[in-house]
Amino acid sequence: MASRAVGTLARTMTAQTLEDLAVRLGDRLRARGWMLATAESCTGGWISTVITAVPGSSLWFERGFVTYSNASKQELLAVSASTLDTEGAVSEAVAREMAQGALQHSRAQAAVAVTGIAGPDGGTPGKPVGTVCFAWAVLGGRIESATLHFDGNREGVRRQSVAAALKGMLRNLGDHA
Repeated sequence: MASRAVGTLARTMTAQTLEDLAVRLGDRLRARGWMLATAESCTGGWISTVITAVPGSSLWFERGFVTYSNASKQELLAVSASTLDTEGAVSEAVAREMAQGALQHSRAQAAVAVTGIAGPDGGTPGKPVGTVCFAWAVLGGRIESATLHFDGNREGVRRQSVAAALKGMLRNLGDHA
């Protein structure tokens, strides 16, 4: 699934909006008695930061992996070297392996993974700056993934990525954010 996000999203996505998404996610996870793990590359731990800003998040947030390099994706999340070589670090295949790895290397029942090109450099014609791949996984269940394309500067791409990651996890849990 691919889409082009509206450039104004970065300007309208406030810290309060991100916090509201995190609170909703925590409510859904607590209702199930579940914990969440994150596997982050281009967001550099921002998803975990938003989550842990919520009082009581220790009841539903298990751990976060910041795996910026390919080596860390392999070492901490068991992402396949073959997948990295054939698909590239910014791919749904890698995001899916990151989410699966986060579940396998934690005590969480749900995981979200994100890998992308926040810019201003690093883009290619096939994967321009603003390309971000996501995966959402549930222990013993399905893994969903998506590739989104965001406009804006580095901070804007990252902020939109955090929002998309949280909204995707909510949708995966049956909340149509």
